[in-house]
Amino acid sequence: MKIGPVRNWVYKKLNPRETDRLINSELGSPSTTDSIGSDPSPRLWCATSRQRLRSLDTFRGLSLIIMVFVNYGGGKYWFFKHESWNGLTVADLVFPWFVFIMGTSISLSLNSMLRWGSSKQKVLGKILWRSFLLILLGVIVVNPNYCLGALSWENLRIPGVLQRLGLTYLVVAALELLFTRAGADSGTLEMSCPALQDVLPFWPQWIFILTLEVIWLCLTFLLPVPGCPRGYLGPGGIGDFGNYPNCTGGAAGYIDRLVLGEKHIYQHPSCNVLYQTTVPYDPEGILGTINTILMAFLGLQAGKIILSYKDQHKQIMSRFLVWSLIMGIISAILTKCSKEEGFIPINKNLWSTSYVTTMSCFAFILLLLIYYLVDVKRLWSGTPFFYPGMNSILVYIGHEVFENYFPFKWKMQDSQSHAEHLTQNLTATTLWVIISYILYRKKIFWKI
Repeated sequence: MKIGPVRNWVYKKLNPRETDRLINSELGSPSTTDSIGSDPSPRLWCATSRQRLRSLDTFRGLSLIIMVFVNYGGGKYWFFKHESWNGLTVADLVFPWFVFIMGTSISLSLNSMLRWGSSKQKVLGKILWRSFLLILLGVIVVNPNYCLGALSWENLRIPGVLQRLGLTYLVVAALELLFTRAGADSGTLEMSCPALQDVLPFWPQWIFILTLEVIWLCLTFLLPVPGCPRGYLGPGGIGDFGNYPNCTGGAAGYIDRLVLGEKHIYQHPSCNVLYQTTVPYDPEGILGTINTILMAFLGLQAGKIILSYKDQHKQIMSRFLVWSLIMGIISAILTKCSKEEGFIPINKNLWSTSYVTTMSCFAFILLLLIYYLVDVKRLWSGTPFFYPGMNSILVYIGHEVFENYFPFKWKMQDSQSHAEHLTQNLTATTLWVIISYILYRKKIFWKI
């Protein structure tokens, strides 16, 4: 038992806690929130471990399955397509929810790793490696023409969903690792205002995030864009009476075209059809990544609430409700409760501040409901969303790579039929749920 490899093998085989650690999400495992001592004996592990929070995997799986269904076509219904510019549809909800729960998982997973004795240097190495893999996988996934021949740098798309997730994960996880304090996440630090014990100990993180938001606001509203008015947030093309045809996305589009080049960003944005835009625009571009980081940080805040008020279900749910109300009030002010007339309209293409606060409002409420049903009252096991939530990276990449292959897609008799599209898209989505369930039963989990 003094030989390290033998001891690790025995603990792995005999201890269910270790198995639970292996069931890891792609962006951080929401493992136990209990304090784990430094003694790695099986007796202590069994005595102090708790079950994994199923609500987090259920939330992640719900977001992922809706995302898969939307990406497959959503039955060709308009409300399962992304909004052309300002406003929201069902399709615009899922990506920010996935980012939000990623932030929650980061908080819990880093807390768990540090309590298990991992050094900050080792954890930072894992963060850097995981971010690199996500970005690399993202570049491969969004450039599928490798099936037809060698990739060409000339028209290689650089931004994408996984790339943005990788960058967001890198910033938020490194920020959490850098400023984490012993006892700050477990409510053991003495402070003058216990009601803010999930906020005050982390004030350096808040200063960093607010600084990023100030940068977003300054670039968006003050950066001079050639041929466009300052602070332009419109779609360009024939929008705004056709006065600014080459101004799609304002500063966000200009920065992407300037830094990445027109041929390296998305060529067919959702605003192209309605507004007849003439310049490419990438909804996963550089400037919007700042607000994606804000979204993940708000999810991180949800994780801090779980850690700070562990086992105090009423306090956790009340904090979720309070944060939801705060985000909702900010959204109401920014948008003036309108689609087009607000200071900062809700816009998924721009990942505007109001879009983030609105999605966070919904996310806190949805997490509250799922947490109550799954982990508090145990009225719902999280099925079927729990299973894809446990293998989210595999399901996401798999559905992208095999999108045009049978049985996920086949030639339809009537391509204009909603019924045929709906049948095909539901079948493809259901298959990924079944695949994730089989992998779960076989204890196969793909983590990065």
